[in-house]
Amino acid sequence: MALDITPRVLMGPGPSNVDPQVLQAMAMPTLGHLDPDFIKIMESTKDMLKRVMMTQNELTIPVSGTGSAGMEAAVCNLVEPGDKVVVCVNGVFGTRMVDVASRYGAEVIRVDAPWGKPIDPEDVRKAVAGGGIKLVGIVHAETSTGVLQPLEEISKIVHDAGALLLVDTVTSLGGHPVKVDEWKIDACYSGTQKCLSIPPGLAPISFSPAAVEVIANRKTKVENWYLDMNFIRNYWGSERVYHHTAPINAIYGFHEGLRLILEEGLENRWARHKANHELLVSGLAEMGLSILPDPGFRLWSLNAVTIPDGVDDMAVRKQLLADYNIEIGGGLGDLKGKVWRVGLMGVSSTPNNVILLLGALKKILG
Repeated sequence: MALDITPRVLMGPGPSNVDPQVLQAMAMPTLGHLDPDFIKIMESTKDMLKRVMMTQNELTIPVSGTGSAGMEAAVCNLVEPGDKVVVCVNGVFGTRMVDVASRYGAEVIRVDAPWGKPIDPEDVRKAVAGGGIKLVGIVHAETSTGVLQPLEEISKIVHDAGALLLVDTVTSLGGHPVKVDEWKIDACYSGTQKCLSIPPGLAPISFSPAAVEVIANRKTKVENWYLDMNFIRNYWGSERVYHHTAPINAIYGFHEGLRLILEEGLENRWARHKANHELLVSGLAEMGLSILPDPGFRLWSLNAVTIPDGVDDMAVRKQLLADYNIEIGGGLGDLKGKVWRVGLMGVSSTPNNVILLLGALKKILG
């Protein structure tokens, strides 16, 4: 049976809508993963990704897998059994990082903040004060709560303690400033399906020279063969040593998506995401609806809207999809049934989409 799919206005926590030029690029003829023409595309992709992530790190590549594969790749390459790892938790994805690090044998020290609030740098300072910390992991853009985490002060605390800094930018890269080199991030990963507006399936990742040195000088083998950067970097480097078959057509789409981002300009793109976020917040306020995080700590790309008392979360989301073809997300974990997660990411971040959603909510909520 042939597929029959109705296009949606994707305004949930991801995926976002995809630019037709990206989909067209993905339909180009498949090449071999060692074909000279494909190797040229790989090099161009790496160069553009460095520019989008604002880094000179040589090991800056797309991992074959979704954003969660990026998290696992970062953790499994940097963590060995018995390592002391601090993980900051103020939502679902910080909690997930704790789980992943524990599975690789880390001694995990949690730094918690209430869901909807940022991590307090002083709590990080206390956690690393005892010394012996190898890695501190934190989520820049907590998709479950809509919190944007300031990183510069925490980065200084982490490096003063002699540790590496690992940052999840799955919901911020391409929609917010992500300055890998300036903020001294040692391992930074993201996903394609959010602000980059590329179909899910790849996880951009970047490792600093200090992180690469840690990976190269491990006492034990990386426990995840598929994500072992000692192998993967030899394929993406000058050696071109086969490790696994690259997702050729997905990389075509990734290449085109990065090209479109740079064509728009990073600062223009950030400004667009901010402006559409502010338009949404203003329209929601007129309806008596509020955003969960405090001003100054709000994501532009993912808006956690507090559900009014007496309103049926699922009924509203079902009606938006059925009557208006709009997808938004529900809350996760502690926020299930308490917030709607409204994404304004990449191609989906437009004034028309904001106005469409606000009009639909007005009719549904009466």
